[in-house]
Amino acid sequence: MTNEAVQAYIQALEPARRALFGRLHAIVLETHPETEVTLAYNMPAYRVGSRRLSVGAWKHGISVYGFRKDNDGGFVARHPNLASGRGTIRIGFRDAERISDDELRGLVGGALDP
Repeated sequence: MTNEAVQAYIQALEPARRALFGRLHAIVLETHPETEVTLAYNMPAYRVGSRRLSVGAWKHGISVYGFRKDNDGGFVARHPNLASGRGTIRIGFRDAERISDDELRGLVGGALDP
């Protein structure tokens, strides 16, 4: 379930960021329809039980926070240049064109699957 604050966050994004953010948002909700979506640190946070994944839209594209390197579906191994710091992935607009939805599902699953 997505709350009104998250809907406002998404609607306030300029179209290119909204499209990229919306792609990952849809994958999270498709993969985990039971996800509770709220704002944390002024960005959407997806929570399933005790697991949480946050996604922020920035100038470069989007950043994903809270994934697990030991269970990311091989995402970091395939895209090591996108790993930025501990538990952070920065996906630029051009990078997103080369990343399949299945790869994003693996990343999301690693963060939110029990």
